[in-house]
Amino acid sequence: MLTWRAHNAPRMESVRVQLNGNRIKATGRIVGGDCPEHAAFSTWYSLLTDENGATRRLSLLTQVAAGERQLSIVRDEEGYWMVESASTHVRSLFGGALDVDVVLSPFFNTLPIRRFGLQTESEDLQIPVVYVSLPDLTVQEAGLTYSSGADGIHVLSPVSSSTLKVDAEGFVLDYPGLAERI
Repeated sequence: MLTWRAHNAPRMESVRVQLNGNRIKATGRIVGGDCPEHAAFSTWYSLLTDENGATRRLSLLTQVAAGERQLSIVRDEEGYWMVESASTHVRSLFGGALDVDVVLSPFFNTLPIRRFGLQTESEDLQIPVVYVSLPDLTVQEAGLTYSSGADGIHVLSPVSSSTLKVDAEGFVLDYPGLAERI
């Protein structure tokens, strides 16, 4: 069980992670209180990766005062992503993405960090991702830049730039400006 508390917002994330080699099965929840950054929401997610640590399936359910939304994201054997919700049905390569990144979640940064061994290797990588915004569950193609070194792992995303501290297994300990593990 991993839990993070946001630095500057009333928000927490908790996730149960099961590891089998590079395969990850995770079930988590992000809960945010009403603040200038976002309205109050609760998001539940379930993630499954393949044996290489690349995302195979992500299911999300978000609840806000006005109701709830569901989203299913699945990558097939050919590398195509199927994104389905009540109003969206998209099939796309999303720039060759193998990962999904969920805004407001430190956990999802773990996926490329572990897959590329960035917690132990110094590398600079441009990584395409399927980028999911919370709490509205909009999806777009995005690119994240990861640069690892002695001071941590620098991440440049569409919404922030920060240097992460991770543990020996590649799980985020501190994401300045977002959250810290408690």
